[in-house]
Amino acid sequence: MLNSTIQLYKKAYSGLSRNSWYLSFVMLVNRSGTMVIPFMTIYCTQQLHFTIVQAGIIMAMFGAGSVAGAFMGGRITDRYGFYDVQLGALLSGGSLFILLGLQQSFAGVCVVSFILSMCNDAFRPANSTAIAHYSSEENRTRSYSLNRLAVNLGWACGGALGGFLASVNYHLLFWVDGCTNIFSALLLLRLMPRSVYKQPIVAKVKSKIISSSASAYQDSTYLVFTGLVILFATCFFQLFTMQPVFYKLQWHFNEQFIGFLMALNGLLIVAIEMVLVHKLEGRRPGLFYISWGVLLTGLGFMALNVLPPSGWSALFVVGFITIGEIMSMPFMNAFWISRTNGQNTGQYAGLYSMAWSVAQIIAPTLGSQAIYWGGYNLLWWTLGGVCLAATIGFNLLQKQLSRKTILAT
Repeated sequence: MLNSTIQLYKKAYSGLSRNSWYLSFVMLVNRSGTMVIPFMTIYCTQQLHFTIVQAGIIMAMFGAGSVAGAFMGGRITDRYGFYDVQLGALLSGGSLFILLGLQQSFAGVCVVSFILSMCNDAFRPANSTAIAHYSSEENRTRSYSLNRLAVNLGWACGGALGGFLASVNYHLLFWVDGCTNIFSALLLLRLMPRSVYKQPIVAKVKSKIISSSASAYQDSTYLVFTGLVILFATCFFQLFTMQPVFYKLQWHFNEQFIGFLMALNGLLIVAIEMVLVHKLEGRRPGLFYISWGVLLTGLGFMALNVLPPSGWSALFVVGFITIGEIMSMPFMNAFWISRTNGQNTGQYAGLYSMAWSVAQIIAPTLGSQAIYWGGYNLLWWTLGGVCLAATIGFNLLQKQLSRKTILAT
């Protein structure tokens, strides 16, 4: 039994390129310092004494900057290549995290949050394009899962450390987050020297193209997919915006336990995602798994209205939402890359990143307004309903694509 389990893990991790591992290591270091965003809402309300609505506006500014950064990052990546965009985003983002920690006024926090997010999130489409470049069609979903593993392992470390630092001094969060960004840029320079990085993107991707559009913005199927991703991501982001506040104010958990819950999300992903994706990939259409993942996420949020306030209930919710995340996100990445033609990878990556950025704007706004008008109960029921609508949408999209495939043959 133990030997078969070891072999299963070996198969899940085998066949990935060295540069995919390097990219994931850089991401691991970068995300190990991710601790500002998860605690930003609590920091704004508890330390800066802003209202919950003001905290929602600040988180929306992060989202607005993210939209701008994802759009520019995608365009610049297609034009100049993914290497320089990643490097510039890491260096500028690191400096701006430190600057954000020095802001005390509402206006100052809003402005720096926007600029920080714009610079920092230009990294995402460039990084996604790099993963596509260094992977093959056979291992692409696993390559993205490896990157997500690094993100979530780093998130687990950052969440746990962030909870400890927040209990000591919130300003330490900004310094650690900024310094890890800068250190990640130095690692990128050391591990992956700047070399041929643009032309191979055009020449390498020769997989079957589902889309006939030259531009991601003219691909109607992909635009529908992007809209559904926004619905899901708007719900998912509550895990890092309003749910920590709920745990603090309603269930009266301390920062260290909240940090542990965030770390647990990442640790579960590290433990099972690669193996699960390895077992599921290719057996059914990706949209099938996405639909189930989105549904499970919605059920996880609704459980907060049903379960008694306790640590065990919080652990159950984290586990349920994490399974939903594992079922959906790796296959979302595989879907968008399947529609590229090699010359527009940055556009598709940018639009996918923009979907999450738009959700980053909507999530705190929806969350804070739902709490203001109907309390947390209204928020959790609303998230369940939105996830159900997205699930239906992904199912309909899969049926439409299946009909197109049948007609094409």
